[in-house]
Amino acid sequence: MRAIAVACAGAIAATLTVGAARIKVHADADPAFDFRTVRTWAWHDDGPGEVKMARSADDDPAPIQRRFGPTIADAVAHELAARKLTLVTDAPDVRAHYYLLITVGFDTQQRGQFLPSVPAWGVPPFAPATMSYSIIQTGSIVLDVTSTRLARVVWRGVAQTEIEQQRSDEERDVRVREAIRDLIKKFPSK
Repeated sequence: MRAIAVACAGAIAATLTVGAARIKVHADADPAFDFRTVRTWAWHDDGPGEVKMARSADDDPAPIQRRFGPTIADAVAHELAARKLTLVTDAPDVRAHYYLLITVGFDTQQRGQFLPSVPAWGVPPFAPATMSYSIIQTGSIVLDVTSTRLARVVWRGVAQTEIEQQRSDEERDVRVREAIRDLIKKFPSK
C-alpha cells in the first residue's frame, strides 16, 4: 500500500512539473570574439539592468524593477562567479546589462484551421470562427555582455517563458534564478 502511495505522489509531482511553462533559452555569441580572454566583468555604467513593459499604457516598470531587479542581479553575479569570472570595479574585460521584458501575446484556434477545405475529401469549407482565444503574459530576460575593448555586444542570451499568475513571489524568484542559470550555461567557456 505504501508503494502505491509513493508511486501516486511521484506521478502527481511529475504532472505538476510538466504542467509548468517551459523556459526557452537562446544565446548568440560573436564568433570573432575570443572569450578565452575574459576573466573579469562588471555591470554596465548605467546599472545592472532595466524593466521594459508592453502590456498597457498605464504600466509602471518601477515596482517590477524593485521587486525583481535584485534577484536578477544576484543570480547573474552568482552564475558568472560559478563560471570563474571575477566581478571588478575597474577595467573589466566585459560589462553585463539585463533587460526584463514583460509583454502580452495571444493564442487562437479557429474551427477547421488544421483541415484543408477540399471538397474532394468531403470536408466542407468552414467559415472562420474563433473557438479558442488565450491571452498570455510573457516574460523575457535579455542579458547583454559587451566587450570593453571593442565597445560592442559580443554575447546576448534570452530566456523567455509564460508568466503564470498563480505563482507566489518565492516561486517566481526560483524561476528567475533557474532562467539565469540556464542562460549563463550558454556563455562560452574560457
